[in-house]
Amino acid sequence: MPSPDTSGSDEALVAAAGAYRLVRRADVRIGRQIAAAVGAARSVLNVGAGTGSYEDDVPVLAALERSAAMIERRPPGSAPAVRGRAEALPFTGGCVDVALAILTVHQWADLEAGLAETLRVARQRVIVLTWDPAFARSLWLVEYLPEPIVAWDVARFVPVERLLGLLPRARAEAVPIPHDCTDGFLGAYWRRPEAYLSRSVRLGISSLAAHEDALAGVWAKLAADLGSGAWHARHGDLLEREAIDLGYRLIVSHC
Repeated sequence: MPSPDTSGSDEALVAAAGAYRLVRRADVRIGRQIAAAVGAARSVLNVGAGTGSYEDDVPVLAALERSAAMIERRPPGSAPAVRGRAEALPFTGGCVDVALAILTVHQWADLEAGLAETLRVARQRVIVLTWDPAFARSLWLVEYLPEPIVAWDVARFVPVERLLGLLPRARAEAVPIPHDCTDGFLGAYWRRPEAYLSRSVRLGISSLAAHEDALAGVWAKLAADLGSGAWHARHGDLLEREAIDLGYRLIVSHC
């Protein structure tokens, strides 16, 4: 799980870290898909680890996280975490079987350097869970968000084709998002629109947390549409679906 944008105040970072621990809980179905990609590997480095979601599903030897507030909120018994940046991993070459990066590469300052570092430390595979910005219009929530904020979010995510081009022998697997997903990233609440009205939920989503003050009108509009039935008239068909493809992808690269 990634840390939020660290350009904000210390108070904002602490609040976001607390929200991540509360709402960014590993989803068992996504966890199974990650674990299947890790396979029989015996050691994993979790890069951009946040508070440590999905570490129970794979043999994490160590974690790297740039936010001290996130590290402080890792649960007792977690793998040791080092504060640092993906672009300069403080680990020796080939020290783990797998380098894992879960919803974090879009926050790296230098994507190519970060990926090169994961390839340097991993003996077998690099695994990246990400979101493809080509799917930006697939989530109904963008209807409510101001276009400049949508464009800002799209610009910071990495097209899957680019990742496949930068990683050797890589493939992309679709990651269906279940209707009751417990990992509260942006698309997790596609069938639970009322969840976006919770500030705690929004603080756990970096795209929304970065613009919290500017989006008050958005949530008022969503609340009104839910109350009037307007949302259900436009999107009620989603309530019949169990899972949906919103563009989340698991990239598996063989070193």
